[in-house]
Amino acid sequence: MTNKEFREQLIKRTYLYALKVMGLSDKLPSKKSCWVVADQLLRSATSIGANIIEAQAASSRRDFAKFLEYALKSANESKFWLGLLRDSKNVNKNEVEPVITETNELSKIIASIILSLKGKKKF
Repeated sequence: MTNKEFREQLIKRTYLYALKVMGLSDKLPSKKSCWVVADQLLRSATSIGANIIEAQAASSRRDFAKFLEYALKSANESKFWLGLLRDSKNVNKNEVEPVITETNELSKIIASIILSLKGKKKF
């Protein structure tokens, strides 16, 4: 796979991930606690792809890495909100677990890219 294909695949994957999170949040009960968590989750989950898109337009390698670091932070934050939702029992566990799995996978991919950029990846 070329770098261009990988980049396009990652952008598409984060876009589809954001759509999944939107769908999940729309299924939450109409309770104040769910509104707060859904709002935070939507912000962090949609920020992953947005920061990856921003990284594509970066003016330097350092800037590129910084946007990827923001994407990773957003992915880590999303893990927290998804875990909170799962454990609050306000959503079907079978619906949230695949989203958590995807969040973990995206985090690992982004972290791997960052480590490679910084020359710290072990092969």
